[in-house]
Amino acid sequence: MLTETLKTLFRRDLLRLKQEMELYREEQTLWIIDKGIANSAGNLCLHLTGNLRAYIGAQLGQSGYIRNREAEFALKNVPRAELIAGIDETIAIVESTLDRLTEAQIQEEYPQQVFGHPMTTGYFLIHLATHLGYHLGQVNYHRRLLEG
Repeated sequence: MLTETLKTLFRRDLLRLKQEMELYREEQTLWIIDKGIANSAGNLCLHLTGNLRAYIGAQLGQSGYIRNREAEFALKNVPRAELIAGIDETIAIVESTLDRLTEAQIQEEYPQQVFGHPMTTGYFLIHLATHLGYHLGQVNYHRRLLEG
């Protein structure tokens, strides 16, 4: 079933995001924007967890989460422990939501038109997994570029 594959991928990449946050030697480096980098690792972490909590947790899991996308990029110096706790919470939300989705629901139209046109829930979940992977690579690059 697609949901089991997606659960595995989301868990793998969110755990990798957590590991990336932990690998920064200096916590303040999480928030540096330098050398042509548009977003800090801390803001990308907030963006990824906010994105998944909104599109999976709130839309599909009825979690009640209310997203503040602007804050994901505007907040600075959120403690690393808080970022990591947010990743752990996101893993739990994603897994519990995907556990409840049926194959029929995966084939249904996603409840929100995110790109201005309808798409299946399965398609959008795959998009969310690739979006996570894309930004995870940016976080990894950010860390290696700034910390050597």
